[in-house]
Amino acid sequence: MKAIIIGAGIGGMSSAISLENKGISTEVFEAVKEMKPVGAAISIWPNGVKCLNALGMGDKIRAIGGDMQSMAYYDYQHGTPLTEFSMKPLVQRVGERPYPVVRAELQDMLINHYGKSRIHFGKRLVNIEQDQHGVTVTFEDGAQAKGDFLIAADGTHSVARPYVLEQSPPRRYAGYVNWNGLVTVDEAIAPAAQWTTYVGEGKRVSLMPVSENRFYFFFDVPLPLGLAEDRLTLKQDLKKYFSGWCPAVHHLIDALDPDTTNRVEIHDIEPFDTFVKGRVALLGDAAHSTTPDIGQGGCAAIEDAVVLADILHTHSLGIEDSLQRYQQRRTVRTRDLVLKARKRCDITHAKDPQLTDAWYQELRSETGERILAGMCETIEGGPLG
Repeated sequence: MKAIIIGAGIGGMSSAISLENKGISTEVFEAVKEMKPVGAAISIWPNGVKCLNALGMGDKIRAIGGDMQSMAYYDYQHGTPLTEFSMKPLVQRVGERPYPVVRAELQDMLINHYGKSRIHFGKRLVNIEQDQHGVTVTFEDGAQAKGDFLIAADGTHSVARPYVLEQSPPRRYAGYVNWNGLVTVDEAIAPAAQWTTYVGEGKRVSLMPVSENRFYFFFDVPLPLGLAEDRLTLKQDLKKYFSGWCPAVHHLIDALDPDTTNRVEIHDIEPFDTFVKGRVALLGDAAHSTTPDIGQGGCAAIEDAVVLADILHTHSLGIEDSLQRYQQRRTVRTRDLVLKARKRCDITHAKDPQLTDAWYQELRSETGERILAGMCETIEGGPLG
């Protein structure tokens, strides 16, 4: 059995590794000539870590992961804690640690584990054909590839999605712009082993520890879609958006490098229940594009990969039957994650200012139990508990 995999991102590489672990051969095709991950870093929560453990990469993710021991929300004006608490109860309950990681390092980890020389770069998908015997894909350069089935892990702008759905669902602007990057750890900005978030005015500034004494940072600002971007004024723009915020936030703005800071207009796609058409299956952002507000986008793609390979390995009624079972297993789970992220997005970014103000007040009396319980529920909904 041979799988064609479109996309060498997190979902595509996790799929290739997971399938080969089950004895299924793979061939991976990536549209770009050189991988440049979108975004500086990503959270791999314990549900994703458990899946990477199952794929044989537990030691590798721990080696590149940040040491995140606690979590805190701070008042935006004064920089004083609204709530601070340890992550230990979460780890003890779910049985694994979370690891914030630099996205490029995670990408390299997956690609090198699979074998970079085996990946076909610069192969942009333009056509899919299938029959009862298999799938044939055609690329922009005229080359073709054949396999028994196709896994389309080609991201939020998926070329394969319209083929599977027979329509093109629109991307939905979530209402805010995100700036993100990496800086050296500085305790004048935030404690080194803490996930720190400054909140106020429907905005947030957040820092997570990643490897090699670095913080992953991001700024969120509710803004209209399509504003011009200018790296030359990036720091001035952030100073304006965060005027009146505490010194730590402005210290972060001073420390960042505009040339390595990403600016992203955040979107998602309304959840849909069709991931499969015959021998073609969508996976990762191609199947469930989400906002990053609960940090589960990458984890969901890794979960997809583990579930898909397990079903193909353990069921014997044929490829199309197995892909349908994959669809049944994943649509409910991923719909829940997309909608949870959307709900959190709206509260965080003041879609209803009264609800957001109420959340700020709740944080002042939060002990951590309620927040961690919600996170645990999301984590334990994964395929490995």
